[in-house]
Amino acid sequence: MALVAVFGASGRQGLAQVRQLKAAGHEVRAISRRADPFYGEDFGKVEVVPADLYDEDSCVEALQGADAAFYTHPLRAREDRVELVARVGRAGYRAGVKRVVWNTSSWIPDKAGDHFTYANNTKGINALWRTGVGATVFGSVLFMDNLLTNWAFPFIVNEGRYVYPHKPDLECSWISLDDVAKFMIASIDRPDLEGAWLNIGGPQILKPTEVSAMLTKAVGRNIKYDPSTPQQFGKHLADAFGDEMSDAERAVIEPSIAAFYEYNNNSPMKPFKVDMGPVLERIPIELETMEQWAARQEWRLSNKPRPPAG
Repeated sequence: MALVAVFGASGRQGLAQVRQLKAAGHEVRAISRRADPFYGEDFGKVEVVPADLYDEDSCVEALQGADAAFYTHPLRAREDRVELVARVGRAGYRAGVKRVVWNTSSWIPDKAGDHFTYANNTKGINALWRTGVGATVFGSVLFMDNLLTNWAFPFIVNEGRYVYPHKPDLECSWISLDDVAKFMIASIDRPDLEGAWLNIGGPQILKPTEVSAMLTKAVGRNIKYDPSTPQQFGKHLADAFGDEMSDAERAVIEPSIAAFYEYNNNSPMKPFKVDMGPVLERIPIELETMEQWAARQEWRLSNKPRPPAG
């Protein structure tokens, strides 16, 4: 059993990591500046401590005594990827953490070339290695749980529309956040995974109409795929944060999200598609399908508190 500190524990990805760590019998320290980071979900005994990713000393303090640290880059800090993961690595090294596990939340290029903003993942990995901390990195390419966010969920439950900026023939390896967490947990005490990075996706490669068919079955009524443009999707995502996002931040986020999906739709590198065969040989995990994931969700609007977006 390890004590694992989870950065961003109040986000959708952090919540899945806390949930799966507790299920696996580990102790958890949730790093969050929210007094109640879990939106009412009961994980039992979990220590909650604050830290500021822009203050390295506060991160060192939050990591004292931890065996491992899970780090997921904040969605809204898109330009600070390399700087922040290096800071987490340095803090982990100073605190004596044995393993930092970085979930990049996006594809990691495996060939030289111009890979748009994904190149920052490669730069971030190099910066993390250079801190001297033991580390493992997972490039999780696309999340099933995105469909529960405020930029996708209301369209599904209110209008019977699966709205996403994927072109109709785009093939994607959707993975659940709980399975991402399971990969991260599996790496904690694996010596062969120290200094390793792997792209990860789910067990199926799906086109948008296949996703909508699975949603139709889970929701119990017809859900039609209604592709948005990348520009429309950038606006949907910014709208999901409501008043939390300033006009100045929106002016940066909207076009950057649009450009991101333009690249994903047209890149010959296929950043959303992963061959999981070699990965599962190395880390044998039983992954849930989109059908299984969708069947266990509550497809109706409620007043239950939940993360606004990521």
